[in-house]
Amino acid sequence: MQRLKTRPQFQAALAGGTVSRTTHFALHRLILVSPENTSMTPSAPLGPAPSSEQALFGLFDVWLGAMVPKRWARRAVTRNTIKRQIYNVSEHFGDRLSVAAHVVRLRTTFDRKQFISATSEPLKLAVREELVQLFERAVRQEGRS
Repeated sequence: MQRLKTRPQFQAALAGGTVSRTTHFALHRLILVSPENTSMTPSAPLGPAPSSEQALFGLFDVWLGAMVPKRWARRAVTRNTIKRQIYNVSEHFGDRLSVAAHVVRLRTTFDRKQFISATSEPLKLAVREELVQLFERAVRQEGRS
């Protein structure tokens, strides 16, 4: 699994559309087309033309990025904890995710009255459970399509 690093990579993945949502997170995905499917030989079936977004991803692999805006997680330690949880949970689903660029985005705040500490076991557990739901929904949806 590769990690998204540049702003254009994140923007392209976000433009791909939302695949799955939970209360606090959204998963966005941009499907990557294999290099074999983009050849325009007469014997090959016509596939989608290579796009500028495809050029951002050098490897035909599963890509993942995490967006935890300061707006929804004020403290840096909380943002880093959530990002670590995103990358840890994604490792368990890496082999079941499609070859695409994925971005997990925090879309609302965790209640500071319920999670008083900036990083605590209850917060980590809540984030982890919700991320598992997010990835399971995405994998289930991929299976249906």
